[in-house]
Amino acid sequence: MTTTPAQDYDDITKAVQPYLEGAKAGDGKAMKAAFHKDATVYGYLGDALVAGPMSLIYDWASSIGPAPKISPRIVKVDVAGTAASMRIEVDNWQKHRFTDVFNLLKIDGKWTIVSKIFHTHA
Repeated sequence: MTTTPAQDYDDITKAVQPYLEGAKAGDGKAMKAAFHKDATVYGYLGDALVAGPMSLIYDWASSIGPAPKISPRIVKVDVAGTAASMRIEVDNWQKHRFTDVFNLLKIDGKWTIVSKIFHTHA
């Protein structure tokens, strides 16, 4: 089934919601619905390189607890057929500010995050 760019944008925006809801709730398990089972993450948390499976982020989110004042903003979505990227600015995640970049792939008609890179702002 072919979709329009507007439909893809809406579907991509919805695909990232479990990640954002999990962040707000401090529930790493809830985030899993947004990601492919083999998704990876790379970025720096302070001076420490975070590199590997998404379980690193699930565990971290669960360990720091809920972030009820989290303020995410989608600032860019770029779609090319079955591939897409999304940039989100996230403020107030337990006193952290992040820039997250997600790569998504449309697998069996569903947009799924396959990788995340991030920057932690000072």
